[in-house]
Amino acid sequence: MHNFHKYLTPSAVDEKWGFFITSAGCSKIDPNQTYPNNKEHPATHGFTWNKGRILDDYYLVYVSKGQGVFESSDTNSFHITAGTCFFLFPGVWHRYKPDSTSGWEEYWVGFKGYYPDHLMAQHFFDQKSPFVDIGLNEDLQRLFHKLLDCVRSSVSGYHQVISGITLEMLGLINSISLNKDFGTDEISRAIAKARFRMRESVENPIGIKELLEEIPMSYSKFRQAFKKTTGVSPNQYYLNIRLNKAKELLTATSLTINEIAYHTGFESIFYFSKLFKKKNGISPRDFRGSFKS
Repeated sequence: MHNFHKYLTPSAVDEKWGFFITSAGCSKIDPNQTYPNNKEHPATHGFTWNKGRILDDYYLVYVSKGQGVFESSDTNSFHITAGTCFFLFPGVWHRYKPDSTSGWEEYWVGFKGYYPDHLMAQHFFDQKSPFVDIGLNEDLQRLFHKLLDCVRSSVSGYHQVISGITLEMLGLINSISLNKDFGTDEISRAIAKARFRMRESVENPIGIKELLEEIPMSYSKFRQAFKKTTGVSPNQYYLNIRLNKAKELLTATSLTINEIAYHTGFESIFYFSKLFKKKNGISPRDFRGSFKS
């Protein structure tokens, strides 16, 4: 994970849209690292553990690795583990931090508008119990990556696009909170973790052997279970993630073909172009050109 964040100033059009994004980012906090790094954030968003803070907007925070603690004026101290989402509510005092021995990795998005106000007023999400155990959910991870890519590229009209992505996140989290729609058995958790780690490691590919060091399962059993779940082998699934990511970057950013090859973990533009054309029947350059046309 590469640290990134951006704070957005809404326009009159954004406010009329009824759902607008105020901030988005991701960060990796190493063990014993100071949290938060207030130098990187506006004074309105910085805080210390002793003082905590109060914000004016809603926030969704997703911890994808590590553990920590959360407290607010509406909740008791709550232990945060990897796979936990929590919400911050406007006007509510809160504080949270990663455990100093583990650190954590987090994604977040801040949002405001009359439509989020409506959702919260209807109690789809509860400020007295703002936690959802979503697990290492690949769909939510994909949506965060899509949102952050869109913020980075800043294509005209992207403010409305990222509000739509955030609304999709809220729908997903609500569905899971109602249906507990993620695997609870050991094999399902192992496959979910592998898929999550693959998507997390697009830019710096992780080897299957290295991945299995985090999963208590033999390679043959893992490969069999993975293919039964996804329909393809682990290596093919991982390659598909990287090539699909390349398609997103080709259509949503102005990165060069060489830069896109780098951002999807390919050692050379030649190898990337060869695999892309094999899967899609068209070169990356022609794919971008056909999309623009």
